[in-house]
Amino acid sequence: MDAKSAVELMESSNEVHFSGFHMEGFEQRKDSIEQPTTSETDMYKEPFVIGVAGGAASGKTAVCDMIIQQLHDQRVVLVNQDSFYNSLSEEELTRVQDYNFDHPDAFDNEQLLRVMDKLKHGEAVDIPKYDFKTYKSDVLRRVNPSDVIILEGILVFHDPRVRELMNMKIFVDTDADVRLARRIRRDTNEKGRDIGAVLDQYSKFVKPAFDDFILPTKKYADIIIPRGGDNHVAIDLIVQHIRTKLGQHDLCKIYPNLYVIQSTFQIRGMHTLIRDAQTTKHDFVFYSDRLIRLVVEHGLGHLPFTEKQVVTPTGSVYTGVDFCKRLCGVSVIRSGESMENALRACCKGIKIGKILIHREGDNGQQLIYEKLPNDISDRHVLLLDPILGTGNSAVQAISLLIRKGVPESNIIFLNLISAPKGVHVVCKSFPRIKIVTSEIEIGLNEDFRVIPGMGEFGDRYFGTDDDDDEQMVVSSQ
Repeated sequence: MDAKSAVELMESSNEVHFSGFHMEGFEQRKDSIEQPTTSETDMYKEPFVIGVAGGAASGKTAVCDMIIQQLHDQRVVLVNQDSFYNSLSEEELTRVQDYNFDHPDAFDNEQLLRVMDKLKHGEAVDIPKYDFKTYKSDVLRRVNPSDVIILEGILVFHDPRVRELMNMKIFVDTDADVRLARRIRRDTNEKGRDIGAVLDQYSKFVKPAFDDFILPTKKYADIIIPRGGDNHVAIDLIVQHIRTKLGQHDLCKIYPNLYVIQSTFQIRGMHTLIRDAQTTKHDFVFYSDRLIRLVVEHGLGHLPFTEKQVVTPTGSVYTGVDFCKRLCGVSVIRSGESMENALRACCKGIKIGKILIHREGDNGQQLIYEKLPNDISDRHVLLLDPILGTGNSAVQAISLLIRKGVPESNIIFLNLISAPKGVHVVCKSFPRIKIVTSEIEIGLNEDFRVIPGMGEFGDRYFGTDDDDDEQMVVSSQ
């Protein structure tokens, strides 16, 4: 779901006010992406930072808990602004009843900024745990880097330096009477406080601070959620948008024709197995086939379709779609042949052509052999090659298809892993084709091999060594 569709959904949801997501933190500089390095094996992805503000007892904690619960397959850490209260001096402790905990000066924003800076740069950090009995921060808790950081507190939008850290800002807007009722119930039940003291503190500090400092920060929010945790529609849409941003690789923001299938623990597990040098040939083939099937299915989803109505066994009319009929596959010999069975399993009776390109390191690309359907110019073509490395072989294959009359927009290039260099080369040379892959790699080494990669895919899949590979190429010539 892109930002525009998210806006439309937000505005149509139940009383959710939405003023546009700010994704500056996710916009990596284009020039840095176009020059991938092979030495940065410890690369991290900058986390998605969500700020959640609102008055005391507005339901911020409930909103944070629901977001964390729905993002169960991501690493999420919650940072509370309450952890950064200034420790009270001995003099302040003697008159603690007159201390305003809802004032911006009550917080140590410098320490908060230091903690957030470390987390954003992939460093573990110790966060203080404020004790409301001693009014000091003597205990620390260790927090590790995460995919998502939720920063929650009544005044997290007050300091512009803190606001700038956030990719999404949520303001929980709850009626004042509801907030007061919740505060009375919480302070009397959980803290054993007298109801008179609670009301006195509310009228003396809480309400004036809300009017003077908290409510004015509402204007900075990207999303305003009425009723807090009770607004499930808003929270579901927020989580959906976060998932989209987390699953979107940086290169996808540059090239709209690049599609990386959404990662799951199953997909990561299969990648782990086929990348392991100790994995047996049998397991390598089995899990490669599973991944290839997912890539093929995803690629087929980008083909054009026509509406079709059918009558179901119950006599009802079902309105669906009809598959694209003019379709063929083309495998780049020989690794690409590993993807043919998955394509045949998905598309009964599909024609499959062959292209053999001689590869000598990164240079000397030479077309050796091609056998393509005679009517390929009238078909949509699924080009099959499990590894996109330098992109030179892909350019050769795509150029051949175009010379044969295949429109560039009719080509979908399917592979398991793609190096950034290859993506740049192919997408810049052919901006109208589509690339579908399951993972983007770190880069290439000095021998133009994809890293971390999975080795020579064809040798591992077909169980051959280099000598066998050379014999096959010679015989194909």
